[in-house]
Amino acid sequence: MQFSLVSGEAAPVSGELLVIPLFEGELGDSAPAPLTAADSALDGKLRAAATQEGFKGKVDQSFLVHTLGKLGADRVLLLGLGNRARFQPEVLRLAAGRAAKTAQRLKATAIGFRVPATDDAALAVRAVVEGLELGVYRFDKYKSAAREDKGSPKLTRATLSLPEGTEKSRALDDALTLGLKLAEAVNWARDLVNEPPNVVTPTKLAQAAQQAAKEGGLTAEIGGRKEIERLNMGMFLGVTAGSVQEPRLIHLVYTPKNAKDAKRAPLALVGKAITFDSGGLSLKPTEGMVEMKTDMAGSAAVLAAMKVIGSVVKPPFPVHAFIGACENMPSGTAYKPGDILTARSGKTVEITNTDAEGRLVLGDMLTWAGEHEPSAIIDLATLTGACMVALGSYIVGAFGDDDDAVNSVLAAARAAGEEMWRLPVSDLQKDALRSEVADMKNSGERWGGAINAALFLKEFVGDTPWVHLDIAGPSNSPKERGYLNKGGTGVGARTLVELVRRKAAEVASQPEPTKAEAPAKAPKAAKAPKAAKGKPARA
Repeated sequence: MQFSLVSGEAAPVSGELLVIPLFEGELGDSAPAPLTAADSALDGKLRAAATQEGFKGKVDQSFLVHTLGKLGADRVLLLGLGNRARFQPEVLRLAAGRAAKTAQRLKATAIGFRVPATDDAALAVRAVVEGLELGVYRFDKYKSAAREDKGSPKLTRATLSLPEGTEKSRALDDALTLGLKLAEAVNWARDLVNEPPNVVTPTKLAQAAQQAAKEGGLTAEIGGRKEIERLNMGMFLGVTAGSVQEPRLIHLVYTPKNAKDAKRAPLALVGKAITFDSGGLSLKPTEGMVEMKTDMAGSAAVLAAMKVIGSVVKPPFPVHAFIGACENMPSGTAYKPGDILTARSGKTVEITNTDAEGRLVLGDMLTWAGEHEPSAIIDLATLTGACMVALGSYIVGAFGDDDDAVNSVLAAARAAGEEMWRLPVSDLQKDALRSEVADMKNSGERWGGAINAALFLKEFVGDTPWVHLDIAGPSNSPKERGYLNKGGTGVGARTLVELVRRKAAEVASQPEPTKAEAPAKAPKAAKAPKAAKGKPARA
């Protein structure tokens, strides 16, 4: 979608649909200028009709009216933002998503959006842009009706009118650009999650990683089974053993152009990438298997974030992404309950449930990531149904015992509009993973299942500050809500980008060290594997 900013109370806002967000109480005498102007053009009937229909500006409320040719727009849409004192940009983002969906139903090609006056105009602009771009998303490529309807009008243009007294500026242009690039990347991640598992195989996911690298100015190194064997990733090899699809080892790297910045400790992002999870020999029931194409949502979010990090954010420190992609399938070669696998770290793991496979691949990825001596490791994984039982379909479970690292991720999530809740990583649960024949089991008792999984991962991060995000619930929306459709959400990508933005600002604000304070030369990172066909694929 194309976006443009206009400023000034009388600035024209073109489009078949004019959108005016309102806080509670603004329908009365304290109506903002955009509403007053529209109401006047409609002979005072707009506010009267909205009041009669019970519109009060509450969250999730909407009111649509035809202008009968009395305004430049065919229709006016009022959106409720709720109590101004409790306003968060996510409320505006969700409202903008509803506006985009309304415009699509009306087959409008252009929309005019009056940005409400808030404490931070840049955040409001970004929220509107993200909400509109995320709201127009559809995944219907496999529907015959959608293919036949390909030539019908689509929402392609949005004009954002700034609040009274707010002029266009570089900061607002930057907010618009960031919001658009981020929303486009999230929609790209949603496509990956929504595609069927016969399309998004480990090989296809590796190709998507190469695409992300090309668009984000990153380097990409893709390895196959030989590289996984060379790195002694016994857990990864165990999980992929039952599938005819070849596994892929994916390593993306953003490196700052400044030589000094390039030597800083990197931030490591790890994404779970089980492109289909049947449960292996511990086979899932049919109803539990249908949505298991989404078991690679963590990797999709990481790849989407890397695109934006490399092309827009460009932080003054390296960022690495580590992804192990494979299927978990039953066959004569599949790993079995009772098997003992040896991780890259040297730890041995007794398999008690082949459906607890994601933590096995992640364990080897976390070890590999730690060898690059990062400042912190963040992993995203659709890991446990237990986390969904605890937190539902819209809240991410956050785990970690480094308070600074966890709090920085939670703060980034709040700013990005993605809700997360910290859960404990308590050693009280460690007995659940105790094995009689190996260093540990891969699955424990039913109780505290999300904590048990986090404790398993913790064994592979050493002393590196680490945050585990269990996105099992929010990775897939059960219904349409705001800018969300039923299906993949791309959750986590916005949080990762915001985290990197904040860390970049923090690094940029630090004074240059004097010669006496200068740190010793950074140690070399562990060597990444070569691509499966000779030289690494670089973009």
